[in-house]
Amino acid sequence: MPYTLRPDEGFDVDIESIDYVDQRPDSGDRWVLNFGPQHPATHTTLRVVLELDGERVVRCTPHIGYLHSGFEKLAEHHDYNQYVTVVSRMDYLSPIVNDIAWHDAVERMFDIDITPRCKVLRTIMCEMGRIQNHLLCVGAAALDLGGFTGFLYAFNIREEIYDLCDYISGQRFHPDWTRVGGLMKDLPDEATFQKMVKKFINESLSQAMKDLKDLVLRNRIFVDRVEGIGVITKEEALDWSLSGPVARASGVARDVRKDFPYLCYADNWDGQGAKAVDFKVPIATTGDCYARFLVRLEEIEQSAKIVMQLIDNIPEGPIDTFSDSKMVKPPKEEVYGSIEGLIQHFELVMTNRGWKAPVAECYHAIESPNGELGYHIVADGSPRPWRVKVRPPCFINYSIMAKITEGHLISDIVANIGSINVVAAELDR
Repeated sequence: MPYTLRPDEGFDVDIESIDYVDQRPDSGDRWVLNFGPQHPATHTTLRVVLELDGERVVRCTPHIGYLHSGFEKLAEHHDYNQYVTVVSRMDYLSPIVNDIAWHDAVERMFDIDITPRCKVLRTIMCEMGRIQNHLLCVGAAALDLGGFTGFLYAFNIREEIYDLCDYISGQRFHPDWTRVGGLMKDLPDEATFQKMVKKFINESLSQAMKDLKDLVLRNRIFVDRVEGIGVITKEEALDWSLSGPVARASGVARDVRKDFPYLCYADNWDGQGAKAVDFKVPIATTGDCYARFLVRLEEIEQSAKIVMQLIDNIPEGPIDTFSDSKMVKPPKEEVYGSIEGLIQHFELVMTNRGWKAPVAECYHAIESPNGELGYHIVADGSPRPWRVKVRPPCFINYSIMAKITEGHLISDIVANIGSINVVAAELDR
């Protein structure tokens, strides 16, 4: 059944029930089109309702909620260690980064300073997660615009990062690797870990980046599809609170690693005067899809540089602060070899009575691959958080989708979605 659009009042029915739209007298034919969630570029989790004038988008209404899992509410039913299994599923392109972000926030609230060895290992894996995320983003950007070979160059080597996660944690996809005050376990063998990381950085990643750049950076078809598309000005990026590569591609010189340093990004991270890792924050000014693509490519190079600074300088010592805090799970040798370790393990795992959480609240953020990922935790002294609120970068960045789409062609929507790198579980948490 057709419905009429009144120029002075807009829709006279719920947009969800529209089958098609009659001719509007003053502007030609306009049609309503559902883009997704079945469209491959929306990955079955996004729906964008478009009002079209020919092939040009005159109105764009993003819909979310197709992957709702109640992640924030689940925090109220898990203790501060258990919840790591939930946060890793929010940005499933780089789950280990979520683990690190969550426990960094918890440790700040508990006033726990982790060991130098733990800081280095977390920093290395945080940057490996950034590479893991960006590889999929730039590969999928090529794929969505017809460059299947470019996708293979970027996607195939991600398997080696999954192998690395499997090696350190026993799980490939969701490592759930961190714990309050440390890690679930130390490296099985440090030399093997170093060898795996170096091989990935020096051989696999280096070759893949060369192949990808040679294929797309001067490819007329790819450049024409992304250059000048989805432009976001610096002022708009600030007004919309955008962060990460999306904001930096528009000239916003902000990176949490530099502005609010943590882990090995901060000076004196080991308590003995160690300097922060050296890296540059890539900034572009054009703010289009091509700029966002280039910024991510350069961030991959910078992450590799950070990893190589640390991989041969992993400090000796424990990976947790068991002796300094009663809220840290003891290592297994302490559980089986000392009465103190056995009691602390029993209190934390079996009874939950060991969690002496303060009555307080805390917000802490890190620079995730997509931008500022923060956790606002409200604690009431019980073994579980009273409330947890997440600041997911994808949710904030996706809010500008309608603005950068309206006025473009239907074919440009794919480029816009790919350049924002929307992860639906961060939208629907």
